Amino acid sequence: MVPLTAAAAQNASSSLTGASVVSACALLFTVASFWWLNARQGRLKAWEPHSFAAIVHSSMARLRLPLVLHNTGPKPIVVQDLILTFPDEPASHLPLLWVSSPSRLQPGPDEEAKLPAGFVVAGREARQLFIEFEAPFSGFLPEARDYRVQVQARVGHRKGWRPLLTFTLRAASIVDPDRYTVYNNAPIELTKEDRKRADAALLELLDEQGDASPPSGRNQRDSSDDDGTTGTSR
Repeated sequence: MVPLTAAAAQNASSSLTGASVVSACALLFTVASFWWLNARQGRLKAWEPHSFAAIVHSSMARLRLPLVLHNTGPKPIVVQDLILTFPDEPASHLPLLWVSSPSRLQPGPDEEAKLPAGFVVAGREARQLFIEFEAPFSGFLPEARDYRVQVQARVGHRKGWRPLLTFTLRAASIVDPDRYTVYNNAPIELTKEDRKRADAALLELLDEQGDASPPSGRNQRDSSDDDGTTGTSR
């Protein structure tokens, strides 16, 4: 009789232990699922633009990009600021600052000026934005060649500048730099005539600029971040 009682007690204890394990696993699964679906901090993703608008002359250099930003997590992400940098270029190529948020890619005289302002990308959503960058002083003149450029962002939940998008800017497409218009940024071969036209136009701008050096007094952004990325600050 005693052995039977002991066996029953042992079976009851094993059943209790198994039930506890199942309950604990179910609880962990519920908490993890809730965190993943509702509380996880995602990241911003962006894609290389297929076109851009540009104007470049001795007193102004502006670049307008169509950007699509996607928030991969459920929590909203606040974007506080953006800059455009040239990682492979010398220090003289200062980052271009975010100066406007136009409503379209093609510039026009009837546009309403919209100054930079922080914005929110909701959880698991995407936003299309047109971001206009400008050189912090006159005298930035690109060559008719490809540049590796990087869009960096300041976001509300992280410190410092964070790399958002790195892509190839095909500056050789800028065949009419004095006119603010749209160019193709797709990886296609330009005709010899278009390349010669772009080279001649940008060289003419360099000749106009001569040996003028950029002004020494300028505001800079505080840009060191957690990854050592550098930029400039207003």
